[in-house]
Amino acid sequence: MKTKILIVDDEPGLTRMIKLNLELTGRFEVRTENRGKMAIQVAHEFDPDIIFLDIMMPDIPGDAIAEQLKLDEKLSTIKLVFLTAMVTRDDTADGHNRIGGHEFLAKPVSTKDLLRTIAKLLPES
Repeated sequence: MKTKILIVDDEPGLTRMIKLNLELTGRFEVRTENRGKMAIQVAHEFDPDIIFLDIMMPDIPGDAIAEQLKLDEKLSTIKLVFLTAMVTRDDTADGHNRIGGHEFLAKPVSTKDLLRTIAKLLPES
């Protein structure tokens, strides 16, 4: 069974690129959402193993979405990784990439970084 990944980011070009690159591996089923206010509903429908979530969303901040996920009994165990342009890759070179207890990746994010993070958080995938 493929690992299910939900990408929530307001940049359609970015979500499309991540989806294509991850699906090309043949190991993942990927769904994207470009509206933060739809993230919880889509997570309920799709039941992902991991969510990559942009912090700076125009309609609802990513940290507010993360809080809703944590409070939802069905969604609270889903692995969550923030995506952010507020830091650079150089800022994350030490490997201590955490915001509010969650991993984060600096944008622009590479497929290599995504795969490494997925392997770290979901070793069975």
